[in-house]
Amino acid sequence: MLYTLARPLLFALDPECAHHLSLWGMRNFGGWMPQTRLAADEPAEVMGLRFPNRIGLAAGLDKDGEAIEALASFGFGYLEVGTVTPRPQPGNPKPRMFRFPGQQAIINRMGFNNQGVDGLVANVRRARFNGILGISIGKNFDTPIENAADDYIACLDKVYGFASYIAANISSPNTKNLRQLQGDSELDKLLARLKQRQTELADQHGRYVPIALKIAPDLDETQLTSIADTLRRHHIDGVIATNTTLDHSAVAALPHGDETGGLSGAPLREKSTAIIRALADKLAGELPIIASGGVMTGHDALEKLQAGASLVQLYTGFIYSGPRLIADCVNATRHFAPDTPDAD
Repeated sequence: MLYTLARPLLFALDPECAHHLSLWGMRNFGGWMPQTRLAADEPAEVMGLRFPNRIGLAAGLDKDGEAIEALASFGFGYLEVGTVTPRPQPGNPKPRMFRFPGQQAIINRMGFNNQGVDGLVANVRRARFNGILGISIGKNFDTPIENAADDYIACLDKVYGFASYIAANISSPNTKNLRQLQGDSELDKLLARLKQRQTELADQHGRYVPIALKIAPDLDETQLTSIADTLRRHHIDGVIATNTTLDHSAVAALPHGDETGGLSGAPLREKSTAIIRALADKLAGELPIIASGGVMTGHDALEKLQAGASLVQLYTGFIYSGPRLIADCVNATRHFAPDTPDAD
């Protein structure tokens, strides 16, 4: 109800200004928010973790972990914060976020703007949150692509003790050359480094923290097959499908439709679901898929699970619909079980 009243005011502002204002409000007044607890009939066991429901927050909305407690109060089954880089960076020049309300879509080219991994860790330390927290990690924009693994390892070291799981984001279209890391040799080297360090950190901390890889929706069949094989070979714990798309055809004729950046929201739904379905076929249940991309209704969330995902993430749909979308998605997926894909 409150979001229904606030949305016209927020949408009258520049998108990034509205984003920061919302985070400011949650950070400063989140403690007064009523707690909403949404549980499925049975908790979901994924990556060795127990999720109270299958609906989570995608990375990108709370890059620095500033509003963890407030976001948790909305009823998410888990939160993913970040993407964070080793050093603070401002991201790409503004303006860098554009709304398309008629299409329920957003183009962004933020560019991993964040306070750096130390800032995020400080915020996580302060948060009174005992739920499942994913932390998304990436590389600084000025780190050469051949040294990218060093940035991921640096972040992995810093966040390992505070994360329930860690997401390696190699698929943002807004950091130059980042998607090259999805290539055969680059991905093989990166995952080998991450897996080796994960094993070392598990010994040091006495706790195993799963690692998931976040991939793009703009992959062809050959690329997807190669990524699936590499994920299996390195025993990666999960895969997040997908990031934003470079296909702007749904908004190309509209003002700002030709802006560079990744497109999210309703136009991404079918493309993302197709990747999930193909990936599920290639992985054959060997590791779980976390769905992200175009979830605007409860039915969309259920569609992702039926396509082969185990968990679902919201971002653009949450911006357009507010907290009620979380409840809609939890209710739509409440009875879902992986061995009964036609559940409703």
